[in-house]
Amino acid sequence: MQSKATTVQQYLSELNDDRLEAIEAVRDVILENLPDGFEEAMNWGMITYQVPLSRYPDTYNKQPLMMAALASQKNHMAVYLTGVYADGASRAKFTSAYQATGKRMDMGQSCVRFRKLDDLPLELIGEAIAEYSVEEFIELNERVRS
Repeated sequence: MQSKATTVQQYLSELNDDRLEAIEAVRDVILENLPDGFEEAMNWGMITYQVPLSRYPDTYNKQPLMMAALASQKNHMAVYLTGVYADGASRAKFTSAYQATGKRMDMGQSCVRFRKLDDLPLELIGEAIAEYSVEEFIELNERVRS
């Protein structure tokens, strides 16, 4: 379920009350932990947290380098964590910490799916967002691409 919204506010206005409350809570955690230099934008039908093209234009698809995203899908909501996906050590640490919370983990390659806010360990999401500075994230991307 990809949104056609062009702004974050437009995206949020499309959500029903239950989804809006959950997405806003996760968004607040992301924004509180987002390192300087990343920008919040709408891209790929989701709220994205990305390296602006003005900072790093050398992407494989000529789109901003996405560090994280937040989306309301048809049957769930999801936080996409590119750093956790691209870095095996980060993924192992994240998975172990998630399991230690006792919450049911529903994770794909980079997406952490949740149906209600209580399913998601918000503190851990904040830690994953804060893990990479823009420079470190660009270096990770370059290592993975080569």
